[in-house]
Amino acid sequence: MSPADEDVARRCRAGDVDAFEILYGRQAARIYTLACRMAGSLEDGEDLLQEIFLQAYRKIGTYKGDATIGTWLYRLALNHCLDYVRSRAARMKTLTDTLDGDHSYQPLARRETPDIRLDLERAIERLPDGCREAFVLHDIEGLDHKEVGKLLGVAEGTSKSQVFKARAKLRAFLRE
Repeated sequence: MSPADEDVARRCRAGDVDAFEILYGRQAARIYTLACRMAGSLEDGEDLLQEIFLQAYRKIGTYKGDATIGTWLYRLALNHCLDYVRSRAARMKTLTDTLDGDHSYQPLARRETPDIRLDLERAIERLPDGCREAFVLHDIEGLDHKEVGKLLGVAEGTSKSQVFKARAKLRAFLRE
């Protein structure tokens, strides 16, 4: 950890709001990218970013300095995003159970948009939740399939399958 990072971390733990602002400035873009990719939309990513930094501000006293403050914050963000994904899955199950067989409902993120030229971010947003989450964690964030499986609560083989499907879907989306 650089001396500047150590200083920011020490000042943050001491309750220095200016130091926390420096931390935000250094880390927000990376955390925002993760949040958007995990949530599947820019709007949800913005909400998650705010929640993550609020949580970080509240929990900064638990930072022990074993890793860099950026690593600590990233792990906190990843855990928050995974909690969001899990709670969204539970909400979607409840919603689909109450629709009583109405198959006309389709979330906005899954609607076909052939008139819009897709870039990689839009293609990732279109992936089904499980595929997108496994793809982001494995191919973008660099976790191995065992770690992805553990974080998402699925088998390692399921992670491999989801990433494979995500890659195939992305190729198809990007050809459109």
